[in-house]
Amino acid sequence: MNRARPTTPATSATPATGLLRALAAFPFLLALVGHLTLLAVWDDRIPDTLATHFSGVDGGRADGFTGRTAFAVIGVALLIGLGTGWTVLVRRTALWGAWATAGFAGALLGLLVRENLDAVDPAQVVAPLTTLALGAAVAALCALAGWALTRLVPAGDGPDASEGEPDAPRLTLGASEVAGWTRATGSRPLTVLSVLALAAVPAGLVLAPWPGALLALLGLVVGVPGLALARVRVTVDRRGVTVRPSLVSRPRVRVPLDEVAGASVRELDTAAVLADFGGWGYRVRAGRTGVVLHSGEALVVRRDSGREFAVTVPDAGTAAALLNTLAERHGKV
Repeated sequence: MNRARPTTPATSATPATGLLRALAAFPFLLALVGHLTLLAVWDDRIPDTLATHFSGVDGGRADGFTGRTAFAVIGVALLIGLGTGWTVLVRRTALWGAWATAGFAGALLGLLVRENLDAVDPAQVVAPLTTLALGAAVAALCALAGWALTRLVPAGDGPDASEGEPDAPRLTLGASEVAGWTRATGSRPLTVLSVLALAAVPAGLVLAPWPGALLALLGLVVGVPGLALARVRVTVDRRGVTVRPSLVSRPRVRVPLDEVAGASVRELDTAAVLADFGGWGYRVRAGRTGVVLHSGEALVVRRDSGREFAVTVPDAGTAAALLNTLAERHGKV
């Protein structure tokens, strides 16, 4: 059989993507400026040690403390870290989430500083539930602002819905010849993370009931789906493209052959993975979905609707060529 390995350049960031990232970063920049401004304006009223954690069962009395310098550094690092994450991974439909996160984090930092003003003994500082309510209210208002700003970002960031290119790769098959292709692929970092998460389950069961149960639940929530996704099998046959865990048959993702408009190979480096899919794992973005477990070549399937489905897998060129041939036989390409 003929083997084809065409590649197309990784998708570059569009002007719409740049605008979206700027809008996602802006509220965190505002929160950072506000945080530093409050620290400067109230410099002579902020004690050397601040109450930064409060009991939920003792009237909101302080039970955790942080030094003044450490509080300032942690606040800056928190806003920069959250802002960087949202800026890199944001998608158009989730812009409101970036604004809500920035509003909530910035409001809580400011309210913490306010509660500690002129405090002689940090242990006597009280932060009632109204503090959280105020933070939530600011987050809600910021979420509305982010949702309104979504209209500034063009919605057409999905793939082109045009018909398959005439020079798309094909695999030569006889008139009565039947062929299939399958390959397993996986992610070692995700495997390690999932195993560690599952190891936390028995560890959590021997701890105190409440924190132990929470740790065990978190281990199951992270470990089970993570381990299922850590190694998958990709199959191309007369039914279309199927991606499922290597050890079990479900859950699975399938693109039926009658929905395939064309298939190609795309080389995804780290920048392309972050820009196009927002990270690794099972990803759902505007105009595309994908199972992206690592950098490298990916089988990209364009549906009749114009949406793309991508899966990173070795020998993607053969898979794309066979899928185009099968779709052509089906009268699709």
